[in-house]
Amino acid sequence: MSLSSLGGGLSGIPRLKDHRRRRFSSYDRTGGNKDYIVVEPGETAVLAEMKGAGCVKHVWATIRSEEEWFLRKLVLRMHWDGEKSPSVEAPIGDFFGIGHGLTRNYVSAPLQMSPEDGKGFDCWWPMPYGDGARITLENQGEKQVPSFYYYVDYEEWKKPEDGLGRFHAMWRRENPTDGVSDEGVENRTWMFQGENPGGKGNYVILEAEGKGHYVGCNVNVVNLRRTDKFNWYGEGDDMIFIDGERTPSLVGTGTEDYYGMSWCPTQEYCAPYHGLPIPGGRNWSGKATWYRYHIPDPVYFEKSIRVTIEHGHANHRSDDYSSTAYWYQAEPHKPFRIALVDQRIPRK
Repeated sequence: MSLSSLGGGLSGIPRLKDHRRRRFSSYDRTGGNKDYIVVEPGETAVLAEMKGAGCVKHVWATIRSEEEWFLRKLVLRMHWDGEKSPSVEAPIGDFFGIGHGLTRNYVSAPLQMSPEDGKGFDCWWPMPYGDGARITLENQGEKQVPSFYYYVDYEEWKKPEDGLGRFHAMWRRENPTDGVSDEGVENRTWMFQGENPGGKGNYVILEAEGKGHYVGCNVNVVNLRRTDKFNWYGEGDDMIFIDGERTPSLVGTGTEDYYGMSWCPTQEYCAPYHGLPIPGGRNWSGKATWYRYHIPDPVYFEKSIRVTIEHGHANHRSDDYSSTAYWYQAEPHKPFRIALVDQRIPRK
């Protein structure tokens, strides 16, 4: 089975299959119009629970809540094949591609936020499983979620497919990153000079063990430097370490270069595999969000992978970084835990 047919691409549409289309949703079981669930503080709602083999093909959600920063306080988890440690654990807003506790109309191939004002969330990552799956939502806020609408569209298969990794998503934050002072240093020197050949101190997007392939990330940056001088928050190189490398085999040329853009971009832009849906303000101030999805070009690993990026050239900058990484791998995976809710609250 090709990735294109697994993901529902046009090249796989003509292939005849013996799958069955199924759905879990929040529809009103009485036939009325209360097509949502209510999630109380501290409650974990089971959104979907499948048996046997199959593949999740689409997840949609929209939320009404009076809780401040609820997009960081609602935690989405996914378990495959009866595993105890979730393969997906992320704040719901970040999982769907935009951080900072914000929504924004944008389009990428695997993830989208749709009108009105980006409040319709769509996920198209294919998520196969061989022996059951479970998707939950935990409300770690202090207020009730009065309306949570959702679909989980999936296929039932007669038997598991061989050679399919399990989908994973991990959220991380470093607030602030460990930079160096610019006091008494000429701005150009501080921004562009210095060496960091081995990636020491880089922001870590993903650490995973096992056999699999990394398929991308979205990264959110809050520029914390207050200055009228040239204040581009990027200039950091991406460095990817594969199978225990001490020196990364994949090294980039700058933050904006990794996500497919150039020359310190200030313009909103969204494409299937790369984009800048939140470009920041004047002199790159405030909040920015970018993404790079390795769908045509996954990064393969046999034993482990470590995906990193410098926070400013040679890690000079101290900014607020958060990210969600996506990958497929054979189980078991190295367990990971999401940060506590008070450590996820965005900056105002």
